[in-house]
Amino acid sequence: KSLSKGLGLWLRGRARFSYVRMKYLFFSWLVVFVGSWIIYVQYSTYTELCRGKDCKKIICDKYKTGVIDGPACNSLCVTETLYFGKCLSTKPNNQMYLGIWDNLPGVVKCQMEQALHLDFGTELEPRKEIVLFDKPTRGTTVQKFKEMVYSLFKAKLGDQGNLSELVNLILTVADGDKDGQVSLGEAKSAWALLQLNEFLLMVILQDKEHTPKLMGFCGDLYVMESVEYTSLYGVSLPWVIELFIPSGFRRSMDQLFTPSWPRKAKIAIGLLEFVEDVFHGPYGNFLMCDTSAKNLGYNEKYDLKMVDMRKIVPETNLKELIKDRHCESDLDCVYGTDCRTSCDQNTMKCTSEVIQPNLAKACQLLKDYLLRGAPSEIREELEKQLYSCIALKVTANQMEMEHSLILNNLKTLLWKKISYTNDS
Repeated sequence: KSLSKGLGLWLRGRARFSYVRMKYLFFSWLVVFVGSWIIYVQYSTYTELCRGKDCKKIICDKYKTGVIDGPACNSLCVTETLYFGKCLSTKPNNQMYLGIWDNLPGVVKCQMEQALHLDFGTELEPRKEIVLFDKPTRGTTVQKFKEMVYSLFKAKLGDQGNLSELVNLILTVADGDKDGQVSLGEAKSAWALLQLNEFLLMVILQDKEHTPKLMGFCGDLYVMESVEYTSLYGVSLPWVIELFIPSGFRRSMDQLFTPSWPRKAKIAIGLLEFVEDVFHGPYGNFLMCDTSAKNLGYNEKYDLKMVDMRKIVPETNLKELIKDRHCESDLDCVYGTDCRTSCDQNTMKCTSEVIQPNLAKACQLLKDYLLRGAPSEIREELEKQLYSCIALKVTANQMEMEHSLILNNLKTLLWKKISYTNDS
């Protein structure tokens, strides 16, 4: 009797153990399956996003057949001393890589998508035409090319009085080999690049501290100065790890991986100075339509450097495109993430005036960044000034005067606090 009882207990124990083991094996298999599926999907997304080889092939084919030319062409296509490193692309049509050019670090950008027209819902700038690099055509004189560039600038920037100076500046940049002449291949490259707002802005602001310097180009591929830290805050993690971090925890973690407060204040001053640079600059006003941390970086001296300026667009260009756009609500009148106008319910068309100025968007981004860890003696005043800044509206009376006053007050408050520290 005791033997059969013991046998029964042993069998029940075995059954329970088998059940637990099967349950464990099932959940282990499920975790492995789901994890593998997620990794596969993300890898597929990565291969779709990162198409540097395709970009290089298109550019080098055009260079080797004599269609395009530029200072980066030989290094990219012949000596191969310009190569792509880590992929930073967020969209398949906008390729972005960390790169090395003759042992100098840089950021390589290349356009992939072909489009015939401007599509306000996606991008504000056209990509390559059906025939890649088909303008200017053979036989076009330098004077005719200058007229083409002038007309393009007039459409993008409005009727500025000094556009001729900008045209001459572009011809200087287009002369990649510095032989005093712009070849047809160089002109084709320059024309393709001038369709891109970031390239145009880099040329316009080439002497400004917070704009990355242009290192060279080939076709509509261009190389710009590398930035040590490619986000305003946070820590870079492998994409496999990023998959398993909840977004809320990620935001909290990002705030922990920031420089000391005086260094953050110096970076913030840099952003305010950049806002000044694009606000009524020498060739009109530019609007910051995606003011997010991933588009801003800084160097080892904690000087702000722009990482991505593709969503900084000429105000004239944006107004012209949006003013007749059909809308049902204000949500239909948005470009990027931050350039918003209102929907006129009488005409069901978007109005042309952007509601929030660049400075208000910058202050919104800086609010949590600066208030976290701010010295107690200035925290209250800093918070007050930041909220006044965020409340700025384009339509307010005397907006320009308020804009200048708030910007200068913020810079003064921050500089006073850090001017005698080592971090400044």
